Amino acid sequence: MRIYREPKVLAMLFLGFSAGLPFMLVFSTLSAWLRDVGVERTTIGMLSWVGLVFTLKFFWAPVVDRVALPWLTALLGRRRSWMLIAQIGIALSLVHLAGGDPVAGSLQPIAIAALLLAFSSATQDIALDAWRIESAPLPMQGGMAASYQLGYRVAIIAGSAGALWIASESGWNAAYLTMAALAGVGIVTTLIISEPAPAAARTTFEQEQRVVDFVVRRENWPRSLREIGVWFTGAVVCPLADFFTRFGWKLAVMVLVLVSTYRLTDFTMGVMANPFYLDVGYSLKQIAAVAKFFSSFATIAGVLAAGVLVLKLGALRSLALGLVLTVITNLAFMILALMGEPDTVALAVVVSSDNIAMAIAGTALMAYLSSLTSAAYTATQYALFTSLYALPGKLLMGLSGKFVDEFGYPLFFVCTSALSLPALIMLIWLWRVAPAGLGWRRGVGGNRAAV
Repeated sequence: MRIYREPKVLAMLFLGFSAGLPFMLVFSTLSAWLRDVGVERTTIGMLSWVGLVFTLKFFWAPVVDRVALPWLTALLGRRRSWMLIAQIGIALSLVHLAGGDPVAGSLQPIAIAALLLAFSSATQDIALDAWRIESAPLPMQGGMAASYQLGYRVAIIAGSAGALWIASESGWNAAYLTMAALAGVGIVTTLIISEPAPAAARTTFEQEQRVVDFVVRRENWPRSLREIGVWFTGAVVCPLADFFTRFGWKLAVMVLVLVSTYRLTDFTMGVMANPFYLDVGYSLKQIAAVAKFFSSFATIAGVLAAGVLVLKLGALRSLALGLVLTVITNLAFMILALMGEPDTVALAVVVSSDNIAMAIAGTALMAYLSSLTSAAYTATQYALFTSLYALPGKLLMGLSGKFVDEFGYPLFFVCTSALSLPALIMLIWLWRVAPAGLGWRRGVGGNRAAV
């Protein structure tokens, strides 16, 4: 337990809170607000497409990785300066949402504010993930991931249970204004922590320099085009080339397929969770107390267990366990839908089990993805991985409301469970073909160390 007393690991609690707060407010809680005031489920599902911003963050991750912000970068450093700008954007977006009215006016102002919130949150994720990976050695990354997840889950309590409770007492506008104030936690933490000093292998820079020299030698190209080419090569081409060079094309493609299918069930089911609770007959206070607050303790237990599981079972086994548990708990939601009458005990059992499954799967995936990055391209490569694991699910989640309207909740949960099967097959395949030297069967640290 000594690792949790490390200052950087403690800082991850608050940074994880900063990362988790906007995520709930732009997805789950926002869908509850819109459904509570009578917005159609199909519209709610389509509005969730603003979350595609999270999956597209790879496109501006090279900017966060390479571009210095005037004055601010010199004062705070590359990672912290981008984190601070993004956190200010999160606070302003939440204030804008707090002033919205989906009943009296159109949904356009709310959609714009949600889009800005998602963009600011995604930008924070890029810089924050880079800070986390660069600030601690590989043996500490498990503790950093677990600490991040704990902070993230506390933010989920605040952004879901807290927001729902405030909304039931004082209205949705007051709830979002309170969340805007809580965004100050990330701002204060960013101002306190220190900037990491990233280190990359000399061979990495030599390889990049050879590619850049090729562009520079194109004397027949206009100077402006060569300058753009140099930046694009170093910021975009080289991170991709580095990943495929280290793992080889076949294994790299298999890893990317796994990453892109691993969270299909979570994303597709998640946006309909709150509308499902309301449609079954639970009140906002019941949802806040049971589905959000009480079950969050199961999430914390799942996060702590995940740290042990990754160490003892290895990366692939931990990922497989999280996936199997996710399938089982999604099928449990089908049983809850078939019960017909709201049952508080059943809700607590099902949601708590689902939270444990998601905690194990999420922590294992986070530590695994961290082990895949190169120190020279931390932000860009990690953004690529997180964009890939979210993109297919985000595309499908926009149709979730339409599916429920057409076929009902029981069949919906059966289908969301089935979406985990491709990733499970890929895990079995990777277990059989991945070289033992990569260390995936033992834990998350062996991979980067061996490569």
